[in-house]
Amino acid sequence: MGLYPRNLNEYVASLGIPRGPKSKAYLYDPVNGDDNNPGTSWLQPLKTLTEAEDHCVADQHDAVLALAGDTADNPAAAIAWDKDYTHLIGVGCNLHGIGQRCRIVGTAALDLTPVITFSGNGCMVRDVQIYNGKDADTDSGAAIVSGSRNKFSRVLFTGMAHATPAARAGSYSLKLTGSENEFEDGAIGLDTVIRAAANAELWISGSAARNSFRRNRIFSYSETAGKVLVLIDGMDRWVEFEDCVFQNFWENWGGSLTNAMSITATSTHQILMKGKNLLVGVSGWANTVTHIYSAEPAPNAGFGIGLNPTS
Repeated sequence: MGLYPRNLNEYVASLGIPRGPKSKAYLYDPVNGDDNNPGTSWLQPLKTLTEAEDHCVADQHDAVLALAGDTADNPAAAIAWDKDYTHLIGVGCNLHGIGQRCRIVGTAALDLTPVITFSGNGCMVRDVQIYNGKDADTDSGAAIVSGSRNKFSRVLFTGMAHATPAARAGSYSLKLTGSENEFEDGAIGLDTVIRAAANAELWISGSAARNSFRRNRIFSYSETAGKVLVLIDGMDRWVEFEDCVFQNFWENWGGSLTNAMSITATSTHQILMKGKNLLVGVSGWANTVTHIYSAEPAPNAGFGIGLNPTS
């Protein structure tokens, strides 16, 4: 046992995850785990995220540790992360946004919509990948965040990982309806499956308010007119993007998306562009820029567009 911290709770505390008098930690490992194990030691992990989440109790800062490996967790049903102050932490490389090996994957056969819904409040989610490979001809996405005051660090949200749902206008990678959430050093989207409809990777809807995205990559592969990276059809107060990359791949650099965002929200809202936000493969920011604010030297409709250096 010399290779391990004495117990999982000590390890979780060493990561800076909040602990309380009743806090417990559970480990799951899709390769070596067994859902008949207690999941409370390094040597007796559970097998699935579903079982680990079931062990947790709301409001006591319980934590689930996801062990990285070549095999993903394939939940048999959509996961409801609905317990307040309950944390999900990947144990692997803390890669910046793309490539995490702590994978939660909805397969084509499962047809989950979405893979997971984060409705709990005050949760920390770190170093995991959420991927939906569903192939059914219905709208779908990887995750919905309807809870508030959660923090997502180095999380990859990948929806539309099959051409069939990627050809539907209602599909997405991440749908956000909660408020006061922060997303840092993560990624939203996919650039290996073409989006053949005017859908979005990030969908902000309902009365979502005061959400922040810091150093995120929002990306896609599309050659479809009307396709956007961010759809805002409902929002309150503001959303902030800081040092984010908005990127689209077009085969052989044949064209670019017209806008990064489609804004149809009618309520009072502000879109704050802080730091250096970058457009790549996208010609402009939004169909309407009335409520977009930037401190760039020339905050016109094309500020932040990535340019090729002159020869």
